[in-house]
Amino acid sequence: MSQPVRLGIAGISLSTASVYPQSCAAAFEIASRLGYDGIEVMVWTDPVSQDPAALQRLSAHYGLPIVAIHAPTLLLTQLVWGSDPWPKLERSCEVAAQVGAGTVVVHPPFRWQREYAREFVTGVRAMEDRTGVQLAVENMFPWRARNREILAYLPGWDPTAQDYRHVTLDLSHAATAGSDALAMADALAERFTHLHLADGTGSARDEHLVPGRGAQPCAELLERLAAEGWSGNVVVEVSTRRAASSDEREADLTEALAYARLNLAAASERR
Repeated sequence: MSQPVRLGIAGISLSTASVYPQSCAAAFEIASRLGYDGIEVMVWTDPVSQDPAALQRLSAHYGLPIVAIHAPTLLLTQLVWGSDPWPKLERSCEVAAQVGAGTVVVHPPFRWQREYAREFVTGVRAMEDRTGVQLAVENMFPWRARNREILAYLPGWDPTAQDYRHVTLDLSHAATAGSDALAMADALAERFTHLHLADGTGSARDEHLVPGRGAQPCAELLERLAAEGWSGNVVVEVSTRRAASSDEREADLTEALAYARLNLAAASERR
């Protein structure tokens, strides 16, 4: 008789980025109503996303734990909390600690942030030691223009080659990079602690499709994680900004949640 499958995954969370251009507060309400289990907060220009007291009130009101804070390290959020990247990461860790989130998601430095990049790997480890918060560095992708690849990130877009303790695997980014997501998960092993669940077709444009609508091995990865008793965070991070209506946006988010639950449960059904 086969051994029971250990299901270590606590639930499925929603990134507030998934409801853009709606607000951070709207994301909590939608996630609660659709049946998500938690929230990842993308810090951006929305004042609520930057306010730990407001986030705590939303978390308590909707009964949704905040599992992660996404630091404002995107191209479009470079001026949120100032332009110096280290204080931005420090503040992200402070907010995470205040709201009870154990993880801060961070992108690697841009190539023009050379001083920051030189100290990034060791600095992230030192900040984890000092704050007790996991800094899960996200896999990115090369930028492409006129059939040329542009080195946009330092020390690189692929986290498997760097000495990070914790890594966020983003499946849409893997599609854009042309990476083998399953091989990346294997290479990262226990350092893979956070998943951004989305899909992509391999386009040069980062798509963040609803899982199941692209070519990424979303189902296979979820089944593998469930079977292995993986204890990290599964966070739906899809783009709905082109949805024609709020109903269409919520239909996409409902589909993504159902997809995640179905494929996480599939491992237990094959015991």
